[in-house]
Amino acid sequence: MIRAADESLDDPRYHGPGLLVLADGRVFRGQSFGAKGTVVAELVFNTALYGYQEIISDPSYAEQIVCLTAVEIGNVGTNPDDDESEQPAARGLVIRSLSPVVSNYRATAGLHEWLVARGVVGLAEVDTRALTRHLREHGSVMAALTTDPAHLDDVAGSVPGLRELAASAPSMQGRNLVDAVTAKQPYTWTTPSWGKQAPAPVDARVVAYDFGIKRNILRKLRDRGIETTVVPASTPIAEVLAREPDGVFLSNGPGDPAAVEHVIAQLRELVQLRELVGGSSPSTRDLPIFGICLGHQLLCLALGGRTYKLEFGHHGGNHPVRDERDRSIAITSQNHGFAVDIDSLGDGVKLTHINLFDRTVAGVELEGRPVFGVQYHPEACPGPQDSDALFDRFVGAVLEHRGA
Repeated sequence: MIRAADESLDDPRYHGPGLLVLADGRVFRGQSFGAKGTVVAELVFNTALYGYQEIISDPSYAEQIVCLTAVEIGNVGTNPDDDESEQPAARGLVIRSLSPVVSNYRATAGLHEWLVARGVVGLAEVDTRALTRHLREHGSVMAALTTDPAHLDDVAGSVPGLRELAASAPSMQGRNLVDAVTAKQPYTWTTPSWGKQAPAPVDARVVAYDFGIKRNILRKLRDRGIETTVVPASTPIAEVLAREPDGVFLSNGPGDPAAVEHVIAQLRELVQLRELVGGSSPSTRDLPIFGICLGHQLLCLALGGRTYKLEFGHHGGNHPVRDERDRSIAITSQNHGFAVDIDSLGDGVKLTHINLFDRTVAGVELEGRPVFGVQYHPEACPGPQDSDALFDRFVGAVLEHRGA
């Protein structure tokens, strides 16, 4: 049963009533938790059954309010090791039920306290099934989420203003959010996945462009001996090459890929690079490049492709993807609101993977070169580990480049 928004739940984690107003006029009431305030952002839904901490702290959710379809959220609490980024990512969280208990030996804080610390506004006791159906049928929409008493004391009078606030907010199309989430300074990542012993570092260098990188991507590379140097998105190619990398990684991130024009220009220069090696009989070798999610989209744009906005995006851990080379199928974790136009792939760009839900591009490679990208998250976190071997492929290409 969905409780009335003004019904007292006698729970100290709830501040009181909260309100979610969509730009199309739909209104959802609930109980507020987490940080207090009013946020306006794009509203999306995520169908993952677990991993709420990783989802909310994923920089790909910058300027978004996330509705989780799983029924009860918060049962395993939160801990610093599972944060995907240090800075806040999602602006708001909408859930059906906030767990009354935290049961996890790794937990250091409950979800409510963690959201307060990160400045994320939460709304519970919402009919998330109805909300998800609405988004599925009408598409992602801008929304205003508020716990402000000034709005809640006069809901009928406040709804039109909140609706106008949401309707007048800029949509994701045309928005460059990379510059807001990228690292300010280069740094080196040395920590492996939780519970794993880090192998000795290999003698190979990888530079990762940070467009909103998830820490678990860096952990996956460290599990394979790679201590990755992470650089800001604006780092010129010349500075990257000065580090003498054996591979370049293009990370996930938020916003419209086509709006990140300065990065596309840099990557166009990078993919055209072919190193001259050898003495009296010189040959060329290619720098391995691997892109995930936004990095994949930016790679395709640099290769002459186009991107477009999906109606409600792909957000969840159950997306089937088919490898067009051997027809094998993997269940993948996905989180993106844009996709690559399959008809825009130019000569030499091969379609390698396709999403079986809607036939959108899920992976490409540059024929004859170690340059490839996927429109999903092989590191998962949360999600299935079916595609973990993509990191082996990239690291193998890096080591081959090092030994060439």
